[in-house]
Amino acid sequence: MSIVLDDAYYKLLHDLQAADFVLVELNLYLDTHPDDEAAIQQYNQYAELRKRIAAQYEAQYGPLMHFGHSLSKTPWQWKEAPWPWQV
Repeated sequence: MSIVLDDAYYKLLHDLQAADFVLVELNLYLDTHPDDEAAIQQYNQYAELRKRIAAQYEAQYGPLMHFGHSLSKTPWQWKEAPWPWQV
């Protein structure tokens, strides 16, 4: 089965991965610098950005996470999304 995905799919996925990377790095930094207000502010900004990107992705392409972290429309959307090796 071959799934054709448009450029917008890959842009949103790239933006989501970039935001996740920044959040992981800031999380690690804040583990050793818990009082750095600028880093906390930046972390919160990227957390909000990630939420917006994820919401846009899910509205267009379906859920990103399961077990209650993402909603699904009817019919169940998990079987409709591309598998990682199809991306």
